[in-house]
Amino acid sequence: MATLIFTPQLARFTAAPQVQTDALTLRTGLEAAFSANPRLRAYLLDEQGCLRPNVAIFIDGHAVRDHVRLDAPLTAHSKVHILQALSGG
Repeated sequence: MATLIFTPQLARFTAAPQVQTDALTLRTGLEAAFSANPRLRAYLLDEQGCLRPNVAIFIDGHAVRDHVRLDAPLTAHSKVHILQALSGG
Protein backbone atom coordinates (compact mmCIF):
# COMPACT_ATOMS: atom_id res chain seq x y z
CA MET A 1 0.00 0.00 0.00
CA ALA A 2 1.13 3.54 -0.73
CA THR A 3 1.92 5.67 2.31
CA LEU A 4 0.95 9.34 2.56
CA ILE A 5 3.15 11.17 5.07
CA PHE A 6 2.21 14.66 6.23
CA THR A 7 4.81 16.95 7.76
CA PRO A 8 4.38 18.27 11.31
CA GLN A 9 3.64 21.79 10.02
CA LEU A 10 0.24 20.63 8.78
CA ALA A 11 -0.47 18.97 12.13
CA ARG A 12 -0.34 22.42 13.75
CA PHE A 13 -3.63 23.23 11.98
CA THR A 14 -5.45 19.90 11.77
CA ALA A 15 -4.91 16.23 12.40
CA ALA A 16 -2.73 14.82 9.63
CA PRO A 17 -1.95 11.20 10.44
CA GLN A 18 0.01 8.96 8.11
CA VAL A 19 -2.36 7.22 5.67
CA GLN A 20 -2.00 3.81 4.04
CA THR A 21 -3.95 3.49 0.78
CA ASP A 22 -4.29 1.17 -2.17
CA ALA A 23 -5.05 4.17 -4.44
CA LEU A 24 -3.55 4.12 -7.92
CA THR A 25 -3.27 7.92 -8.30
CA LEU A 26 -2.30 10.80 -6.08
CA ARG A 27 -5.80 12.32 -6.21
CA THR A 28 -7.48 9.12 -5.01
CA GLY A 29 -4.81 8.75 -2.34
CA LEU A 30 -5.56 12.26 -1.13
CA GLU A 31 -9.28 11.46 -1.13
CA ALA A 32 -8.53 8.60 1.28
CA ALA A 33 -6.80 11.07 3.59
CA PHE A 34 -9.70 13.52 3.28
CA SER A 35 -12.20 10.82 4.23
CA ALA A 36 -10.21 10.30 7.43
CA ASN A 37 -10.05 14.06 8.08
CA PRO A 38 -12.27 16.30 5.90
CA ARG A 39 -10.64 19.49 7.26
CA LEU A 40 -7.36 18.48 5.64
CA ARG A 41 -8.84 19.12 2.17
CA ALA A 42 -9.02 22.90 2.69
CA TYR A 43 -5.36 23.04 3.70
CA LEU A 44 -4.19 21.17 0.60
CA LEU A 45 -6.65 21.99 -2.20
CA ASP A 46 -8.24 25.23 -3.34
CA GLU A 47 -11.92 25.73 -4.25
CA GLN A 48 -11.35 24.25 -7.73
CA GLY A 49 -9.73 21.10 -6.33
CA CYS A 50 -6.20 22.12 -7.38
CA LEU A 51 -3.19 21.87 -5.11
CA ARG A 52 -2.63 25.13 -3.27
CA PRO A 53 0.55 27.00 -4.30
CA ASN A 54 1.98 26.74 -0.77
CA VAL A 55 1.81 22.92 -0.75
CA ALA A 56 4.49 20.66 -2.18
CA ILE A 57 4.09 16.93 -2.77
CA PHE A 58 6.84 14.43 -3.50
CA ILE A 59 6.22 10.87 -4.65
CA ASP A 60 9.21 8.62 -4.10
CA GLY A 61 11.44 11.70 -4.01
CA HIS A 62 10.06 13.30 -7.20
CA ALA A 63 8.12 16.57 -7.08
CA VAL A 64 4.55 16.50 -8.36
CA ARG A 65 4.43 18.96 -11.26
CA ASP A 66 0.74 18.78 -12.19
CA HIS A 67 -1.04 20.76 -9.48
CA VAL A 68 -4.38 20.59 -11.29
CA ARG A 69 -5.18 16.97 -12.22
CA LEU A 70 -3.05 15.31 -9.52
CA ASP A 71 -3.09 12.16 -11.61
CA ALA A 72 0.47 11.09 -10.78
CA PRO A 73 0.53 7.30 -10.42
CA LEU A 74 1.11 5.55 -7.11
CA THR A 75 2.50 2.07 -6.63
CA ALA A 76 2.02 -0.34 -3.77
CA HIS A 77 5.32 0.87 -2.29
CA SER A 78 5.07 4.62 -2.99
CA LYS A 79 6.01 7.06 -0.27
CA VAL A 80 4.17 10.35 -0.68
CA HIS A 81 5.45 13.31 1.36
CA ILE A 82 3.10 16.28 1.69
CA LEU A 83 4.46 19.53 3.05
CA GLN A 84 3.96 23.24 3.07
CA ALA A 85 6.33 24.95 0.66
CA LEU A 86 8.52 27.65 2.14
CA SER A 87 8.54 31.15 0.72
CA GLY A 88 9.71 34.52 1.78
CA GLY A 89 12.49 36.96 1.26
